[in-house]
Amino acid sequence: MPSFDIESKIDNHELSNAIDQTNRVITNRYDLKDANANVALQENEIKVFANESFQLDQIIPILKENLSKRKIDLKSLKIGETHEANNSASVNIELVQGISSEIGKEINALIKSKKMKVQSSIQGDSVRVSGKKRDDLQAAIALIKEQNFSIPLQFQNFRD
Repeated sequence: MPSFDIESKIDNHELSNAIDQTNRVITNRYDLKDANANVALQENEIKVFANESFQLDQIIPILKENLSKRKIDLKSLKIGETHEANNSASVNIELVQGISSEIGKEINALIKSKKMKVQSSIQGDSVRVSGKKRDDLQAAIALIKEQNFSIPLQFQNFRD
């Protein structure tokens, strides 16, 4: 029985490459040379440091540009508030990975409401969709892509 998985994951290797590239751009930019600015990856978040908050506003678009060049969807970023203290400013950017149970239920409800000939089930942080025909699965993929979910979705493990 053909099936596929719907996931929301970030390629950690590409993420670290994008952060390294952002740090290189920061060191080469004239307006950010004396800013003590850098971008660091710590487990499930990115930390951006600078001397002033307006410098953070210059660094974040550079980071977003490098992430999008590396094919990392910007929906997976949740930018926090700016923290300022004694000649330094920082912002935490949370990385959203995995499909939450609410979004998984939304995907299940969407598929069931269209009365498609496929079944969907939540499996941890992914959703498995299975059906008898490949065409039904491709229609389900098209339906899910039409909807605008708050997280990026990838379709993996397409099996016949």
